[in-house]
Amino acid sequence: MTSQPAAPPSSVTNAVLQASQPVPEGTRRVTGVDFNQHAGRDITVAELVDGMTGMGFQASAVGDATRIVNEMRAWRDPETGDKTTIFLGYTSNLISSGLRETLRYLVQHKHVSAIVTTAGGVEEDFIKCLAPTYLGSFNTSGQSLRAKGLNRIGNLIVPNSNYCAFEDWLVPILDKMLEEQEASKTTEEPLHWTPSKIIHRLGKEINNEESVYYWAYKNDIPVFCPALTDGSLGDMMYFHTFKSSPQQLRVDIVEDVRKINTMSVRAKRAGMIILGGGIVKHHIANACLMRNGAESAVYINTAQEFDGSDAGARPDEAVSWGKIKADAKSVKVFAEATVVFPLIVAATFARAEKQATN
Repeated sequence: MTSQPAAPPSSVTNAVLQASQPVPEGTRRVTGVDFNQHAGRDITVAELVDGMTGMGFQASAVGDATRIVNEMRAWRDPETGDKTTIFLGYTSNLISSGLRETLRYLVQHKHVSAIVTTAGGVEEDFIKCLAPTYLGSFNTSGQSLRAKGLNRIGNLIVPNSNYCAFEDWLVPILDKMLEEQEASKTTEEPLHWTPSKIIHRLGKEINNEESVYYWAYKNDIPVFCPALTDGSLGDMMYFHTFKSSPQQLRVDIVEDVRKINTMSVRAKRAGMIILGGGIVKHHIANACLMRNGAESAVYINTAQEFDGSDAGARPDEAVSWGKIKADAKSVKVFAEATVVFPLIVAATFARAEKQATN
């Protein structure tokens, strides 16, 4: 007799060959960029991002972010024609980097409604108008740099002389601002400086088209910085108190929080684009709480949520607080912003408009 081949135990086949249920209709297949479709010509960035949407992992998140931003841009209130109020937030290191030019483009062409950043995100823009920042290395010894009067931001190098040039430029402006503040005390409308008013004034004074805040001044886009003193600006203001004693500049942060919250409350639709975390992320999200949440949100950062930090929190956590609406379109891209945000801008705000054909 011929023996029958042994069959694997049914428990094994059931475990390995678990029957599949039908995949829901409309589920997208995993696909990538097919460069054959672009043979004979250079692929555009917009085409590249479109192709990335089906790749999975963070490539798909970039595609989702692009779609959400384009929806922000396209939306119009059916009754008033108002656009989405777009709050842009970014941390100071991004102004120090070459992403500054991308951010300046958005402000120059009025693609955003308001900005929230940190002190470094303000001062580094002005400093770059006065002296360059240089590419260095992440591995350069801090001790050797300190001995040479050089400061390192990741793999960027900023000479101390840049901050000396900034002080030379800034102090006469602070003198004038103090003079205006004191003179206004005898008028019916005393001048109260706020971070946004100071940044507006500095944007006017810099008078340089390379500056993000020059264009914010020109286009009347408010720039909020609730931690304005946490940087070189704060250092200069501190030193200025000795120079101007017993007088000193007074800066009102309450007026600014009322201003940004009012923008949120009055917005027909609110969108958030937030690069990085910390105060810039929370300040925008908290303003959107005042309207029971933003209608769309794009986060781009590398922070994780396991430590309970707001920086690492995904959009769904903000839904629980009422900072993003439950039915909002939102995504978090786990990536470093200088890598992916230029791609997103190229596929959204900077994408060439298609010409209508008859």
